[in-house]
Amino acid sequence: MDKLIYTAFASLAHIKVDQAQSSNELANMTSIGFKKAFDHATETRRVSGSGTPRYVPVNTANDAVVLDEGPFISTGRGLDIYMRNKTVMAVAAKNGQIAFTRRGDLSVNEAGIIVEGSKHQVLSEGGGIITAPIGADLSVSDDGTILATDPQFLDQPPAIIGQLMIRDATNTAMVRREDALLEPSAQRGQGGDFDDGEGIPSVMSGGLEGSSVKVADQLVKFMDIARSFEVRIKMINEMKELDESGASLMRMV
Repeated sequence: MDKLIYTAFASLAHIKVDQAQSSNELANMTSIGFKKAFDHATETRRVSGSGTPRYVPVNTANDAVVLDEGPFISTGRGLDIYMRNKTVMAVAAKNGQIAFTRRGDLSVNEAGIIVEGSKHQVLSEGGGIITAPIGADLSVSDDGTILATDPQFLDQPPAIIGQLMIRDATNTAMVRREDALLEPSAQRGQGGDFDDGEGIPSVMSGGLEGSSVKVADQLVKFMDIARSFEVRIKMINEMKELDESGASLMRMV
């Protein structure tokens, strides 16, 4: 009986972790470029100690970000980019490190520097910032080249003002940092560039990537979590009643 109660309480702790994961994903269902991470799998582990061997279910975390493409949201804006396949874009983290993102809502700040939606400075292929000429119409080509067109001289070809640092992460496991940016799992908080995978990094101008969270799947998962919670609470209550019944019988003997 003690073993059943111990297992039920251990399962409740894991249910709380699953609930936190689902809540995080639902909270970001409208976030631009949001990617699912924080996956958990259940495995059985032996509990150390004397007596009969005990095995309990344990959640193991896999914090790799799933870089599946989200839905394309057309905006018609030249500085909005959709990152194809496993493409990620380099930005400067607040601590100065090179990190990556899937946010493609670019803009020009008051200092004339191109930033993404979270106000991180977008980095060029050489690792520097990218500045934009005042009043120019900006757009981005498929390979990440940023073009500027003077609206007063539309007959002239656009000028190249920078090249986005974009990378293909097909062969690189990316994890989410504490600042919500991405980095290769091997770097673990150190930031920095990495080599392209087998794919070719590319973007598409004129739209953004929506969140890859599937709301219907998360709602179904929430229902399953609630049922699992109820089953375990019921199990604990029944074990408690059985224990009290057994104690009563012992007093009567």
